[in-house]
Amino acid sequence: MTSVREATYELLRAHGMTTTFGNPGSTELPMLAGFPEDFRYVLGLQELVVVGMADGFAQASGRPTHVNLHTAPGVGNAIGGILNAQANKSPLVITAGQQVRPHIVIEASLTNRDAAVSPRPYVKWSHEPARAQDVPGALARAIHHAALPPRGPAFVSIPMDDWSAEADGDRTANAIGRLVNGRATADPVVLAQLAARLESAQAPVLVAGPEIDSAGGWDAAVALAEKQRLPVWASPAVGGSRIGFPERHPQFAGILPPAIAALAQTLSGHDLILVVGSAVFPYYPYLPGPLLPDGAALVAITSDPGEAARAPMGDAIVGDVALGLQQLVELVGESERPVPEPRPEPGEPQRADPLSGSEAAAALAAAWPEAGIAVAETPSSALAVRNRLRLSRPGSYYFTASGGLGFGIAAAVGVQLAEPERPVVCVLGEGSAQYGITALWTAVAYRVPVTFLVLRNDEYMILKWFSTLEQVSGVPGLELPGLDVAAVAAGYGMPAQSVTGGEELTEALRTAIAADDGPRLVQVRVASGMWTE
Repeated sequence: MTSVREATYELLRAHGMTTTFGNPGSTELPMLAGFPEDFRYVLGLQELVVVGMADGFAQASGRPTHVNLHTAPGVGNAIGGILNAQANKSPLVITAGQQVRPHIVIEASLTNRDAAVSPRPYVKWSHEPARAQDVPGALARAIHHAALPPRGPAFVSIPMDDWSAEADGDRTANAIGRLVNGRATADPVVLAQLAARLESAQAPVLVAGPEIDSAGGWDAAVALAEKQRLPVWASPAVGGSRIGFPERHPQFAGILPPAIAALAQTLSGHDLILVVGSAVFPYYPYLPGPLLPDGAALVAITSDPGEAARAPMGDAIVGDVALGLQQLVELVGESERPVPEPRPEPGEPQRADPLSGSEAAAALAAAWPEAGIAVAETPSSALAVRNRLRLSRPGSYYFTASGGLGFGIAAAVGVQLAEPERPVVCVLGEGSAQYGITALWTAVAYRVPVTFLVLRNDEYMILKWFSTLEQVSGVPGLELPGLDVAAVAAGYGMPAQSVTGGEELTEALRTAIAADDGPRLVQVRVASGMWTE
């Protein structure tokens, strides 16, 4: 007899899903009993952190990733992380325990009432199987939902007495053996029409979004930009979960602002705006104005039908982003337009005492390893970090597209587990760190060699900036005195230090990044202010 539990592990093996991120409770113990030796269990001490680590791992590995949560309380704690994963288009397969079936109807303690309801707005599919024998099939379906474009989380609630039940041999074998491919090409006729529009445009521009990175379209994006001599902007940073174009490339122009009026003004002078792999557009804050510059048309290529339908302007082509770019490269000829002027190198950072955010970003850039990966969650200095690092390798940047905090500190651990040969540096504020602070324990426990750089300004600076923008005053809760993340890290057993000057910061980061025996944390006090370069 093959049990549901045994069949489930066989299914996960078949999909290469042998790493599980979890925080176990009593309702999960029957699944985890006799945990297979060829599997790896990564423990997080709180469910938001568990989902964040899995989110980073799934994005960096490119594979569906298993998350195991504890019935209703665990799912409730995890909802913010699931929202982040939805915005990041991360392929997570989330399971949660449930009371034994005879207890569900009487709602005994730990029963998750209407288990599929609470995560439903944040996942692609949510389900609790009607029979124990349906569990492997439901999990197979969740894997396919998570992996098909647009990728995202899927959820299955599983009663704890289902695991020992006998699996349905025929259905299980078919569920395990199925392959589902989701790379759909765009209509070739429509792509040919787009190629003709690109060739005939006077001043076209490319806006590169995060899906170029996740789809494997970097080389094609560069080839198209070079062949058609396009200036390239990154989509706004507020929705930029990844980088879709090398930011040291001479045709890279910068990062678009996220406000309606400012974005249209930035793209003024272009008659055709090609947006690839991005929502059109991730706006925030609300600064009204024209959606497009005068005389401009917009065409978007996305794998997400929802984004195509939601866009408030322009045409949209739905299909695999990398394949679409590759086909465009073949369809267009060599342009004779002038090659765009390269953007200038950043100047000397603004000086302050303590360090400005720009000085801290410059110190990080001086220590940056060639193959480094940045995971960022420092709202007041995020643009300074990107503008100084100018990352130019695929899979080198991760940010949360939802705007919710708690992603960075956890995701960095998952990214490093998925990319053990590349150094990972997590840049975050001391306020952001608190949302997922227990990720430091996991990094220590599993000797994950992440470097955490904490920019400490003793406040929610980004909210002070927004309060000025929104013309509100007297807002409480914006000061953060006494948050010493280095001391907390030391309490978890992590080597940690606080530094002051730029040279001291660079040297501390070089030492931390070079360490391969576990995580390190460097904290530096920075001056109040929004830093962009």
